Amino acid sequence: MKNISTQISRILVGVLFIISGFIKANDPLGFSYKLDEYFIVFHTEWLSFLSLYIAICICVFEIALGAALLIGHRIKLHLWLLLLLIVFFTFLTFYSAYFNKVTDCGCFGDALKLTPWQSFGKDIALLVLILVLFIGKSLIKPVFSEKMGSFVTFLAFFASLGFSVWTYSHLPFIDFRPYKIGTDILEDMKLPKGAKTDSVQMVFIYKKDGKELELGMDKVSNLDSTYIFVDRKDKLIRKGDVPKIHDFSITDADGNNITEDWLSTPGYKFLLIAYDLEKTNMKIQDKISHFAENCERDKFPFAGLTASTAPMADSLRHSVQAMYPYYFCDATALKTMVRSNPALALLKGSKVIAYWHHNDFPEYRDVKSSFLK
Repeated sequence: MKNISTQISRILVGVLFIISGFIKANDPLGFSYKLDEYFIVFHTEWLSFLSLYIAICICVFEIALGAALLIGHRIKLHLWLLLLLIVFFTFLTFYSAYFNKVTDCGCFGDALKLTPWQSFGKDIALLVLILVLFIGKSLIKPVFSEKMGSFVTFLAFFASLGFSVWTYSHLPFIDFRPYKIGTDILEDMKLPKGAKTDSVQMVFIYKKDGKELELGMDKVSNLDSTYIFVDRKDKLIRKGDVPKIHDFSITDADGNNITEDWLSTPGYKFLLIAYDLEKTNMKIQDKISHFAENCERDKFPFAGLTASTAPMADSLRHSVQAMYPYYFCDATALKTMVRSNPALALLKGSKVIAYWHHNDFPEYRDVKSSFLK
């Protein structure tokens, strides 16, 4: 029985660490955004410049440790490393759950969203399984020789490192984001039929003997003159469903919301997405301007979309002689939309057709021959 529980635990922990590491390695930039949230919570924002490197390291070590556990290579060393890693994660998820600081730990990226308490429960379960492995570590036999085991472990390490760097330098290999290719943005901004709406209760605030009381409408009629009315508000009783896309809006320089007008226009259109113009890649601006000129010639709408200020957008446009307009959107929505600054998006109506990372910025003739038919 001890041997069975040890082997089951070994497989579960190893596979789960590999899956978790792979999903994060598929989108290391997205995971780094989550680390930035933790840095803010712990008042260590000065570490943000390291967030991407830390994100990649965590991905790589999760995969390598999971692989080493599955093949039983240097089991004592790797069990201690797994224990240290899971204790660290358990502390973070407990802190997030108890103080409600970070509502999604990012353990499985955008592929699987867990509540803070679900994340903490998952880490507790992993901690128990790792303790089981410590008890039965003598029963874990290496699958390969010492030299071959080291080779497999280092292969997993460098393969995951290469994969992380590739997905960061281009785009996620598998797209789990709400704005993935094929998404109709306008449709996903609506609640589906049968969705639950917010349940709210009208609450009246009265003051009596120096204390404020929140009372429902059924109790207000029985109050005497010793109760002094203070305010009325709507109190959320039950949170309703939210659309898949709920934080996306496009405004012009005057603050007018043009989301539906711009997206509902039929036909192909291009969005240059650059959430932060101060950090955007400047080396391809000439190529972008040339692309936009071709779009204007063929009457395909082309616009920039940024979370930077209007003066910043005007300054960049003048510096690179860009003739296309810039519109404005929330930074979080843009960082979620695509993991590149800038990136090019092709839409047909409000449906996402394609994305290009700035490292893969296309030639207009190639896009026209492949998509604009």
